[in-house]
Amino acid sequence: MAEQPNLLFVNLAVSDLDKSIAFYTALDFEFNPQFTDENATCMIINEGAFVMLLVEKFFQNFTKKSIADSKMITEAIMSISVSSRAEVDQFVEKALAAGGTTSNEKMDEGFMYSWSFQDIDGHLWEVLYMDPSAVNA
Repeated sequence: MAEQPNLLFVNLAVSDLDKSIAFYTALDFEFNPQFTDENATCMIINEGAFVMLLVEKFFQNFTKKSIADSKMITEAIMSISVSSRAEVDQFVEKALAAGGTTSNEKMDEGFMYSWSFQDIDGHLWEVLYMDPSAVNA
């Protein structure tokens, strides 16, 4: 029997699940209906990475700590890679059009290009392209 690869699940607290689903749908993400109800949804990044969007009250069941106000405090920066510089710009422009806000200006390191945004709950996302020839060198 083949061993299943490790999967990544990032859990984010959201204030309004329906608005969050609408925001990420505008960015072309899909959701697993098997793990979706009034408290949570499973956003599919790829076959091995997922973001669980959890209503704040439900999220609180999984931690004894206070939930960070992501509009005021950085709890993490989620980074997602894309296949070109143009796709970086397109992705962030979609996020801004869907109600997100700019986080940092575009960064061009030659071999790596990135731009970042905040989603509607203030979570930080970085979209980046890295030249494959620089990675394989």
